[in-house]
Amino acid sequence: MAPKKVVLRFGADIADQPIIYKLVKDYDLVINILKANVNPQKEGTMVLDITGENVEQGMEYLRRAGVQLQSLTEQIIQNEEKCVSCGACTAICPSGALYIERPDMAVRFDSDRCVVCHLCVKACPMRAMEVRF
Repeated sequence: MAPKKVVLRFGADIADQPIIYKLVKDYDLVINILKANVNPQKEGTMVLDITGENVEQGMEYLRRAGVQLQSLTEQIIQNEEKCVSCGACTAICPSGALYIERPDMAVRFDSDRCVVCHLCVKACPMRAMEVRF
């Protein structure tokens, strides 16, 4: 069975809950955490590979717990021809996937750190950040 890639987003009210533990213990799922940013004082984001017979039941548990789910069938790319390195995207990127490289002050994109939140797509005045399906 192929892993299902999902992005989990959850608020501070449930950031301290054992969400992943319950997926493993109660639903017998195999979880591979690809990316995570969890802080009890703010929103948490996790990108997971989930495998097992009870994936849909596990997803329903997450929804009931207040977790927002997004299937990771898309990716963000940086169109370097359009990018003018203005830095607007770097200020809004929650995962640090977009950053300014010194000393040349060029905007760089680390797709491995991207959590596909789309904030950079909205923030980029040149439309250099694009969604690919």
